[in-house]
Amino acid sequence: MTRRFGDRARFAVEVGEVWPPPPALATGDLRTVDLWAGGAWLTTFDNTAYVPSFTHYMRSDAEQVRRRDIRPCPFPGHSPEEVCRLLYAEMGETDFSWQFRLMDWGPTTDDATCIAYLDAGDELVLTLVRREDNPSPEDPAKVVVAKILADEFVAVLTEASDLLDAERVQ
Repeated sequence: MTRRFGDRARFAVEVGEVWPPPPALATGDLRTVDLWAGGAWLTTFDNTAYVPSFTHYMRSDAEQVRRRDIRPCPFPGHSPEEVCRLLYAEMGETDFSWQFRLMDWGPTTDDATCIAYLDAGDELVLTLVRREDNPSPEDPAKVVVAKILADEFVAVLTEASDLLDAERVQ
């Protein structure tokens, strides 16, 4: 049974089956986890998460956002797509763009590079650059934009992490 935390139109984590499937002895260390942002399915290549590290990184990002340790928009007056393109073009060349990285949770999140910033008020803007070979023909957008209240993002990550950790065999 898949359990969803959040809203696919903004941001959601969907926790699915334990791997390996029964009758094998599963520990809960591997789980199907699908991520959604702005209505786009982000985990099209790899949706199997190694839970111990995946939840560690999710909790770290949740804490960073909870503390509001997220930078404001670096290019006011530009659209989120343009801000994303400008920062993404700099990656690897300067350290500046790395200050905006979020959701780097291991192989499961390699399908998209997330650049995030706080917008006016308390809204977290997530812009995600999808892999060139994105296999989702029904959603071919290269840049996905999602907006979510910072506290809602924190709640989604915390609740999904709590479930994933609670269902592991210790």
